[in-house]
Amino acid sequence: MRLFLLVLALLVGQAAAAADVVYPAVVPGHSLQFPRDFGAHPDFKTEWWYVTGFVERADGRPLGFQVTFFRSRTGAADKNPSAFAARQLIVAHVAVSDPAVGHLVHDEKSGRAGFDLNYAKSGITDLKLDNWTMRRDADGVYRIAIAGKALALDLRLTSTTPPLLQGENGYSQKGPQANNASYYYSEPQLKVAGAINGGAVSGTAWFDHEWSSEALDPGAAGWDWVGANLADGSALMAFQIRARTGGKLWAHAVLRDGAGKVTQFGPGQVSFSPRSTWKSGITGAVYPVATSIRTGAFEWVLRPLQNDQELDSRRSTGAVYWEGAVSIDRDGRPAGRGYLEMTGYDRPMTL
Repeated sequence: MRLFLLVLALLVGQAAAAADVVYPAVVPGHSLQFPRDFGAHPDFKTEWWYVTGFVERADGRPLGFQVTFFRSRTGAADKNPSAFAARQLIVAHVAVSDPAVGHLVHDEKSGRAGFDLNYAKSGITDLKLDNWTMRRDADGVYRIAIAGKALALDLRLTSTTPPLLQGENGYSQKGPQANNASYYYSEPQLKVAGAINGGAVSGTAWFDHEWSSEALDPGAAGWDWVGANLADGSALMAFQIRARTGGKLWAHAVLRDGAGKVTQFGPGQVSFSPRSTWKSGITGAVYPVATSIRTGAFEWVLRPLQNDQELDSRRSTGAVYWEGAVSIDRDGRPAGRGYLEMTGYDRPMTL
């Protein structure tokens, strides 16, 4: 999901310079409108467009991939008339998980918006950071082009289902206080075709778009999140916010079946239980890479494509987190594939 908390917690250096800036609030009862809300919302503090996919090469070997574009309104240059002022920052991450490599391969970029070189456009998904792009056309097809130092992605992602509004019609609460929330929708079950590092791939992907102005609850240490495309056409999203004192501070999940029926699960109905862990040799963080998730009466078991899917983005956002491809079982049987994100395991998130 790339929770709204991530960049807000990590671009904290902007806060002092922009302390007097008023950002729009996220409020319940607001109705998302498409195609307008596919695009950027530049008045809000933070926003991102996030794609994760589980694909196969022509020989059947699996790969995972992640592409994220962030937009952040700094507030520090709102009144500066210069075209060079850093009113908006654009940050992007890309990563590929390949068991043949044995660890996550990733790249990152950042820059100020402007001069048609870096941007996040309003009204439609159209994102650019140097030669990295993500665009959505009127037919619901996303086109992603990434030419990184160690990665090259040329992908076409086709929508097969309507947007899934998270939370209360797109108002997604992330903590015990109502203002800890984002506007959030997903597009599950995207059909993927194209190439990664020159090799043809196909499979499915999950798309998230969130925007907000609020920060992580002071009592939170980090979060766990999964977005999964299930084999029967269903879509599952679940997350928990972990408390600094241990245990669960907040949680939510949603399951949309193949016929479009949506079931929501409140904090008391969602739990994450570690099954096995992996310790990073770089950061020393210990991650529960295999996890059981209970949503109401359903239990899901997540297993990683490979253990080492830690992403070190300290050069751009300052974060270290685990984000990787997982397979999902239900009742002991294969149920689907998705992506698991875990933050705050190297150290608690701080503001």
